[in-house]
This record gives sequence, structure tokens and C-alpha cells, in this order.
Amino acid sequence: MEMFDKLVSIICNYVEVDPATITPDTRFMEDMGFTSFDFVSMLGEVEDEFDIEIDQQKVINIRTVGEAVDYIQSLVDEN
Repeated sequence: MEMFDKLVSIICNYVEVDPATITPDTRFMEDMGFTSFDFVSMLGEVEDEFDIEIDQQKVINIRTVGEAVDYIQSLVDEN
């Protein structure tokens, strides 16, 4: 399963959204209704799923699913 699909699967654990409607341009807060708490909780699951450590200073600039996929992929590639 590719990174985007895995992330969409994780996203759907936190907000009620049709996975088919999520694109790389979908925004966490504005389009899917994520709260800061939801986002931080989701990041914890992402860290566990991909065995990575997320830099909290870098993720504050992530707004879209595509940006999150790119960032997560860069961390996975470093390992």
C-alpha cells in the first residue's frame, strides 16, 4: 500500500470523511475539520505506523495531505 493510501486510512480513524474525497490538496483543518488535538493524535499514530520521529516544529507548517505524505516519506527515506 502506498504512503498516501496508508495516511488516508489513518486520517479516517480521526475524522468522519469519505476516503474517496481525500486528495493531496485536501486540507486537514479547513476541509476535514481536524482539531489541533486530532492532528497531534494522528501524528502519534503515524510515528508508530512508519517507525519515524516527527519534528513538531516542521509539522506546524503542514496544511494538506500531500504535504504530510511528502514529509513522512522524507523521514522514512532517512531511516
